[in-house]
Amino acid sequence: MRAIPAWLALSACAFAQTPQTPQPWYDRLAETYRPRRVPAVSFNNSPRVDSLIRAGNLYLSLPDAIALAVENNLDIEVERFWPEIASTDVLRAKGGGTLRGIYLLVNETLPGIGGPPSPLLNSAASGSLTGTTVPGSLTELAAITVPTPTGIGITGAASFSAGPPIPPFDPSLTSSLQWEHQDTPQTSTVTSGTPALATNSYTGDVGLEKGFSTGTLIDLSFNAARQNTNSPSSILNPFTSSSLALNVTQPLLRGFGIGMNRRFIRIAKNNEKTMDLVFKQQLIATVSGVIQLYDDLVSLIEDVKVKQETLAVAQRLYEDNHVQVDQGTLAPVELTRAQAGVAAARQDLANSQGYEQQQELVLKTVLTKRGTADRSIRDAHLIPTTPIETPEKEPVRNIDDLLAEAFRNRPELEEARLQISNSHISLEGSRNELLPELDLVGIAQNAALTGQANPLTPPASTGTTGTSSASFTDQSSIGSVGTGLSQLLTGRYPTYAVGLQLTLPLRNRVAQADVERDEMQLRQFQVQYQQLENQVRLAVEGAVIALNQARTAYDAAVETRTLQEQSLKIELERYATGLSTNFLVMQYQSFVAQARSTEVAARNVYVKAQTALERALGLTLENHNIAVDAAYRGRVAQPPSAVPLNPPQSR
Repeated sequence: MRAIPAWLALSACAFAQTPQTPQPWYDRLAETYRPRRVPAVSFNNSPRVDSLIRAGNLYLSLPDAIALAVENNLDIEVERFWPEIASTDVLRAKGGGTLRGIYLLVNETLPGIGGPPSPLLNSAASGSLTGTTVPGSLTELAAITVPTPTGIGITGAASFSAGPPIPPFDPSLTSSLQWEHQDTPQTSTVTSGTPALATNSYTGDVGLEKGFSTGTLIDLSFNAARQNTNSPSSILNPFTSSSLALNVTQPLLRGFGIGMNRRFIRIAKNNEKTMDLVFKQQLIATVSGVIQLYDDLVSLIEDVKVKQETLAVAQRLYEDNHVQVDQGTLAPVELTRAQAGVAAARQDLANSQGYEQQQELVLKTVLTKRGTADRSIRDAHLIPTTPIETPEKEPVRNIDDLLAEAFRNRPELEEARLQISNSHISLEGSRNELLPELDLVGIAQNAALTGQANPLTPPASTGTTGTSSASFTDQSSIGSVGTGLSQLLTGRYPTYAVGLQLTLPLRNRVAQADVERDEMQLRQFQVQYQQLENQVRLAVEGAVIALNQARTAYDAAVETRTLQEQSLKIELERYATGLSTNFLVMQYQSFVAQARSTEVAARNVYVKAQTALERALGLTLENHNIAVDAAYRGRVAQPPSAVPLNPPQSR
């Protein structure tokens, strides 16, 4: 008693030092029945978009384009939910529930318009007209082409057996309360002492059930019934009967073992890792797609400039011919030809400008959450600020080293390994289902009976006045609730039992079929894993071939452009000495413009091949400084690129 004031003082000090008021017990209990909060989706773009708009122009560097995709792209936004969805399966499995599964597909970025179209008109340095074709896409680079799959890891419609049921790991509390009145006619008054037995009863029970990883199932129950009757023959009236029982069931064959009963938890945690890898794969697909869209836009803009130069050359030729026709030194048919050349050049320019505008539209849609629904985005003219650069010399690549790097970095392979691991875990459950069901069952129960002496019972004929029938009962049963609890806790009326329960299937065809099917599906997954490795090899080796071919095409285009410029220079010198005509000079100027357009297209295909090899090696995120954790949060730490102080006029 002396310690109570000191204990109260210490408790008050501790409470005063607590920074937050502890959550009430009833509030903590209510948390069990409340849904977990899921934040609403925001369709607002990241602040980076507004910071890049100046005077109606959206100045966009390649790092900014990648950052905007990471922050705003809806394919990535959709994929952000799946790791959290996979964690809900872990929560279900920890509670003893089955799994709802995950989604193993990645969305590819919109392909866009592509680079400048091919074939492009060109001519040899000798001046004779020829037609040359420049690859306009990666599928034109080599005979070996690898389509980009949307499936991740091992795909298929495999469905493994659920195996033995999992005990409920989350404890559950059950209770009931009932009042009943019953009138029962009696055929004899010997037992009840009355021709019509009236009973009022109150019944209540409470039960607690809990399962464990070993397969053990525990059921603890308490029940009590209070009755009041009009029977004079009852010794106790009213009386309360109660019992406290513990039932334990332990599987010994089917459903036995920690690993067996936690298999869904292991699968769910593997699925969490898998969805992290799928998110990474979505990042790679989106970033690679954005790089290609950006490079295509740069190439299309360069192609527009070439077409503008071509139109200017055609316009000058037309004007010169018009003057000569007026002077009578040139046939009128030459003016008609020059006019047709102007019309064709104007059509080519309109086509190229249309391609550029469509590419802008695609890129705006990919880099923002609402696309052109935002008026400021729709009206902004997109100006790329990162030029396409090509190395002077192609680095030497060892194919074995590249393959080893791809096998280390490609998330698809790790996803496939996790799927095979989950298949082994599921197969454990299928095989366990083959075993007979043998359970060890134990029961421990205590009973209690309390009440008051029945005042309706007549005195016994013992010769002793005032002696009632209550003297023939156990006086320890006279009492109320406390007396009954004392009887339960002291085990005054115990019951014990232990036994075995055996269920032995005489034929086990369902379980045998499940095991056989699951093993065959596992073999399928192993074959698909080898197939996936082969696809990775094919993708890497095909990308190397495509890159080498693209480099050769680009070098040839550069050489052709150089020769055409030299041819134009020679023709200008001949024109200065009177050995050439104005028409030939203008024609060679057109050839130079076309050669430059060819070089633009070839350079665009070359950088596409670089991006494809980068993706095949799994180096896209690493090479562009994209951290998966930061991307999952939807924010890139890199600040926006500097916007030009004097932006050019928008189109």
